[in-house]
Amino acid sequence: MKQVTINPWTWQDQLGYAQAVEIPQASHTLYCAGQAAMDPDGRPVATDMDGQIKLGLDNLETVLAKAGYSLTNVVRLNFYTTSVEQFFAGYGQVIDRLAQAGCRPSGTLMEVKALAFPQLAIEFEATAVR
Repeated sequence: MKQVTINPWTWQDQLGYAQAVEIPQASHTLYCAGQAAMDPDGRPVATDMDGQIKLGLDNLETVLAKAGYSLTNVVRLNFYTTSVEQFFAGYGQVIDRLAQAGCRPSGTLMEVKALAFPQLAIEFEATAVR
C-alpha cells in the first residue's frame, strides 16, 4: 500500500502523527468501532490509564488482525479520553507501539465527559486501508 504523508510543518513529528495521509488507489478500507479496555466478554477492565491504553491498543490490533489488517494499515486514529492530562502521561507507549508498526496516522484527540462505561478512560477509533 502506497502512503503519502502530508506534513507542512515538523512539530507533529515528536507526537508521532501526521497532519494528513493520502492513500492513492486503496482497494479496501476498514472502519473500526472505538476500542477500549474491555475483556473478551465485553466487560470493562478497571485499571489505570497506562493499562487502559495497552488493552485498548491490544483490542484494536485484535480487530485489525481478524479482518486481515495490522497497525501498519492504520491511516487515521482518533483518541477519546476522559483526561487529556492522564492520556499524555502514558502517550509514550502509544508512540512506541505505532512506531514499531511503521504507523504514523492522522488523528484527533478529544477529551470527553464520559465513555460507554464509567470505568473507561480512553477509546481508540481507527480507519485502516490496504
